[in-house]
Amino acid sequence: MVQLYNLHPFGSQQVVPCKLEPEQFCGGGRDALFVAAGCKVEAFAVAGQELCQPRCAFSTLGRVLRMAYSEAGDYLVAIEEKNKATFLRAYVNWRSKRTENSRVCIRMVGHNVEAPFRESFKDQMSIVEMPLSEAPLCISCCPVKGDLLVGCTNKLVLFSLTYQVINEEFSILDFERSLIIHLDNITPVEISFCVGYVAVMSDLEVLILKLESDSKNEEKVHHHPCKTNNPVKQINTDFSNETSQIESDDFVICQKPMELLGEKSEQCGISVTLELTGLADEKIKYFHIQHLLYRRFTPDISFYVLSDDIRLHSLQLLPIYHTGPLTSDGKNSFHGKELLSLFCFFSLPHVGYLYMVVKSVELMSVYQYPEKSQQAVLTPQFLHVITRNNLQCFTVRCSAAAAREEDPYMDTTLKACPPVSMDICALRIQLFIGLKAICHFKSHVVLLTKADPEAIPERRVSPRRFLSRKDTSVKMKPPVAEAGWSLYIVNTTSPVQLYKEMVDYSNTYKTVKTQSCIHLLSEAHLLVRAALMDTSQLEPGEKAELLEAFKESCGHLGDCYSRLDTQNSHLALPYYKMSGLSLAEVLTRVDWAAEDESQKYERGLIFYINHSLHENLDEELSEELAAKVVQMFHAAEPKQLPHVLCSPSMKSVSPLTALSYLRKLDTYGFSSVLVTLIKAALALKMGDLDMHRSEMKSHPEMKLVCGFILEPRLLIQQRKGQIVPTELAVHLKETQPRLLVAAVLGLQKNNKIGIEKADSFFKVLCGKDEDMIPQLLVDFWEAQLVACLPDVVLQELCRKLISQYIWRLSKRQLPDTIPLRTSEDLINACSHYGLIYPWVHVLISSDSLADKNYKEDLSKLQSLICGPSFDIASIIPFLELLSEDTIAGLSVHVLCRTRLKEYEQCIDTLLERCPEAVIPYANHELKEENRTLWWKKLLPELCQRIKCGGEKYQLYLSSLKETLSTVAVDLELRDFLNVLPEDGTAAFFLPYLLYCSRKKSLA
Repeated sequence: MVQLYNLHPFGSQQVVPCKLEPEQFCGGGRDALFVAAGCKVEAFAVAGQELCQPRCAFSTLGRVLRMAYSEAGDYLVAIEEKNKATFLRAYVNWRSKRTENSRVCIRMVGHNVEAPFRESFKDQMSIVEMPLSEAPLCISCCPVKGDLLVGCTNKLVLFSLTYQVINEEFSILDFERSLIIHLDNITPVEISFCVGYVAVMSDLEVLILKLESDSKNEEKVHHHPCKTNNPVKQINTDFSNETSQIESDDFVICQKPMELLGEKSEQCGISVTLELTGLADEKIKYFHIQHLLYRRFTPDISFYVLSDDIRLHSLQLLPIYHTGPLTSDGKNSFHGKELLSLFCFFSLPHVGYLYMVVKSVELMSVYQYPEKSQQAVLTPQFLHVITRNNLQCFTVRCSAAAAREEDPYMDTTLKACPPVSMDICALRIQLFIGLKAICHFKSHVVLLTKADPEAIPERRVSPRRFLSRKDTSVKMKPPVAEAGWSLYIVNTTSPVQLYKEMVDYSNTYKTVKTQSCIHLLSEAHLLVRAALMDTSQLEPGEKAELLEAFKESCGHLGDCYSRLDTQNSHLALPYYKMSGLSLAEVLTRVDWAAEDESQKYERGLIFYINHSLHENLDEELSEELAAKVVQMFHAAEPKQLPHVLCSPSMKSVSPLTALSYLRKLDTYGFSSVLVTLIKAALALKMGDLDMHRSEMKSHPEMKLVCGFILEPRLLIQQRKGQIVPTELAVHLKETQPRLLVAAVLGLQKNNKIGIEKADSFFKVLCGKDEDMIPQLLVDFWEAQLVACLPDVVLQELCRKLISQYIWRLSKRQLPDTIPLRTSEDLINACSHYGLIYPWVHVLISSDSLADKNYKEDLSKLQSLICGPSFDIASIIPFLELLSEDTIAGLSVHVLCRTRLKEYEQCIDTLLERCPEAVIPYANHELKEENRTLWWKKLLPELCQRIKCGGEKYQLYLSSLKETLSTVAVDLELRDFLNVLPEDGTAAFFLPYLLYCSRKKSLA
């Protein structure tokens, strides 16, 4: 049973001053209503709450059977009957029709207008004749493109809307018959068309198709008409033959009900064939068919005579378009609309069906009417249904489905929307005597009432496909002008006003805490959301009101889900977020009834507050609210209390209050290192250093690190997007820097903090500019290398360390704090720091003036270069800062060149700057394939420098003797003689020659 709320979706009403009883009527865009009676169509101006006034009138060829208006193109199209013949005509530029006797131009569809008459079309109405080979039965206009679809007995004809451009300011509207859709086994009673989607309805069947453009199928479409597969077509044919044989006065043959979705609907037995009729130019689209839905109903055969109770009515496709952000003020033009969702509605007299048909085809809602319906119209906000004496207003779920199509963040912790599956309800059943027809446009519902006696029955034979020829039904005779009828325009209540009424109505359910409160507030939320999705219908200034109402509705829903014990209590979080309410504002809405801990707090509220306190909110709760939050979590979620106290929003909480609740946790047997760290932080906040030291000493360092990993906000917080070290972090920097570095390293290992964020934390903690690197950050980088973190880019980390070592050496800048690790510690603990080469020690020891203060930085730099992990080529740009004039700089340059295998250049440098290091260098580096450099490079260089003499003569001579000893061992006597200098003293080289000649015999 559908729940009924006695609300007021309908406002004021007025009578349309038409002279004859309307045969057809429809809305004309934002400001007009068309009424057809006799052989005339009257247009009435409709503007807001003002009285409806006649605007213009024009004659038709005959009685109007069907009529439709297209806002795209601003034209009216009608099926007219004269002398038992039907005609299809479109009325274009009707706004130029000032008087009934004004000139009118009648032209054939597709015919170019001759040049002398073109300018006259600007100021007069045109009637476009559209001849058809078969009588038109029904029509539908595409609300986006303005194309016209016409239903005939066995086919649908598509007329594309075109324009003949006269000049920059004026174009003549025209149509082109572009496509014919041939249908077998179904006779359209109503059709609906929207952006390639086609819905066809017969008495008991509904078929929904999609026309798709595909240029790849050009040849296929031109030469082989696209025909759907019909695996049950033969069965249906055989069934029809059999039916015609056994059908008699005593039997009624009915097919069973059927619902086929998606590709399965191709098995419905209805053949669909496409025939392109447009001109062969580049604008022609090549279509193929996609079946979306087929639904067949079975008539009620409890009565022998077929009544209206078994016929479908009110077929409608309702589009919803992309709107962009809710705060956008732009309005989409008709040609710029992008389809977001599409819904299809059709109805039996006692039940209506609403389907979603764009990305997936599914039944959204089923409407059970309390009495027999006659007609219905679907809007994004409501479904309006008329019965004989009532106008009924039901809620719809179109906006809920469209919101999920448009926003990928829907149904997350960020955003929420009432579910599509939520039960529908009736907002109002309004008494109207003698209702006959209904239409809807803009914010108006137009009703035709007639309080005369029942119409005279007229026999109507149903299609043989469904029922026997004995079946009859009631059919209205052509109406004639007589008293007892009225045409009303009922103004619907503005969305904001109706929303406020629904909110007031929901207050009656708050005290009993039922689901009805959530249901009605969800309906109010969907009402506002639907209005925001159709910005073209909004009055100026109404959008701001709707946005405010939208936020307010989110707040109300957040209140419901936070206070009622429901399985969806987690929805309090996204609704409160969408409401724009701050955490403090939400807490002030809580009913703090009990001052003690006996008050019960629902899951939704706890979930919202807990999640909000875990976010980086730039909001600080007052001491009073913070105390209430502590009390709440101690009572409802004691395990979350330590995490709650670490939130930046809880900064103002009284330390004594927090400590008292933490001690209660101890009495409950809840003890952890996290509680210890929070107690230490609170003690520090109170200035009780003894208590702080006592708590910090109660656990070993590694366990304390685990505590920081559980709650990083003990060290690092964010405010307004900036990193803010906590008071505890500042204290640890001075007293326990090793623990601080280890804790941040643990956070990084467990993905609780990123590389850049960790670097920024140490810079802010040490009060350094972005370009300045504190020693504590260098300690952290070194700890990262020691820990061998898998997610750290090794080369980048080495590059940062080396660049910092070089910068401090070049600027002779001492570390701002004592380094936590020496070079010896790093070499022993980390494989990335290698043993420093022996010749480097010789080189460094040669400088007696070297400053011992920079020895650690130099040793770490040399060790890292000597290690196996670093790409030496990347260090070259930084070497420009380090001069070779000092022994320290020289050692780094020679080390890098050596790693780059530039041995000859290194030998020259060492011979020039530090000859005593040459032999240690050669012993360490000139091995294997580089062994030849002993006699090809080092020996000639030493001989040459000895000849020149100088103050380093003795050093060169000593190096030459060691070189000759090495070469004599490696070379044969003849080769050894060849590398010796020709002008050398024989007595000097003789011992080495003798050794070389005797080494074989000695061996």
